Amino acid sequence: MKKHFIILTAIMALSLTGCSDKKRDNPSIAVFVPGIIADSPTYAKLVQGVTKAVQAYNTGLPENKSALLYIMEVGTNQAEWAQKLTALAAEEIYDVIISSNPSLPDLAEGVLEQFPSQKFILLDATKEGNPNIMTKCYDQVQQGYVTGYIAGLMSKNHKVALISAQDYPVMNNIIFPAYKKGARDAAAETSVDYRIVGNWYDATKGAEITDAICKTGVDVILPVCGGASQGVLAAAKNNKIKIAWFDSNGFAKAPEVIISSTQNLQEKLAEEVTSQWLQGKTPWGSAETVGMQDGYIEFINDNPFYIKNVPEDVRKKMDLLVNKIKSGELKIKL
Repeated sequence: MKKHFIILTAIMALSLTGCSDKKRDNPSIAVFVPGIIADSPTYAKLVQGVTKAVQAYNTGLPENKSALLYIMEVGTNQAEWAQKLTALAAEEIYDVIISSNPSLPDLAEGVLEQFPSQKFILLDATKEGNPNIMTKCYDQVQQGYVTGYIAGLMSKNHKVALISAQDYPVMNNIIFPAYKKGARDAAAETSVDYRIVGNWYDATKGAEITDAICKTGVDVILPVCGGASQGVLAAAKNNKIKIAWFDSNGFAKAPEVIISSTQNLQEKLAEEVTSQWLQGKTPWGSAETVGMQDGYIEFINDNPFYIKNVPEDVRKKMDLLVNKIKSGELKIKL
């Protein structure tokens, strides 16, 4: 587990107790990263966004008024998240804990039973009505559908797949059904396979699954499996198939095989909600879903590798689809 304390007027280490700094009444933020920053663009962007907001807030302020930022990276073992989140709140020195994961609201409510004054801002999650929690959720129906649509258009064999790290409600109820619908709306005869790695880090297993499904004729895959995606990319290159990417601009990871990137603008949202909290304007108890029409989900259509890898007629179809979603003309129903 990695821990980092930061004062963003001057970067320095702080003690784990933080008591003397709390007495100075500095605004204090903890970022709880339920994973590994290096393996997850979503968590990297979370940290970057919060950090940018704190840097902006601290500009020109004396040290005793500057916001304190602590980043806690807790790894991919979900069985440990509740305990580690409770331990973080138990220090009772953080005015707000900011995190991002659909499972965090339930964990936060468990923590609030013991520490009822703790505040949480949670992205990529939904929980309405709790006065200590504010959530912002990405419209992953849009995100999954658009990704599936280009997969369906680009599959020569009309066989696509999604490789997930594991089963979880958002995947089972939103992302995969939306991906499947998008692929079949693009080409009705498309079959859509679904496989599970079993964790968020096993690149070898990701490669093995990719090799296996390529033998069935699958020629476009969406990996949503954290560090295991590296194995999927390697196997995709070997099998000469295509990859649709999720949550970040992934073209540079494997420009020869990646055909699309449908990213959430987590850094932008994290910066905004942190700035809002620092200004005392957080709408506690609220839950908002944001999507393409709000500027928080983006289908990247100007990357040189997208233009190179995707035929013009497909690009035109994708532009038309995205514009219909942004304008509200197309409302996707699962």
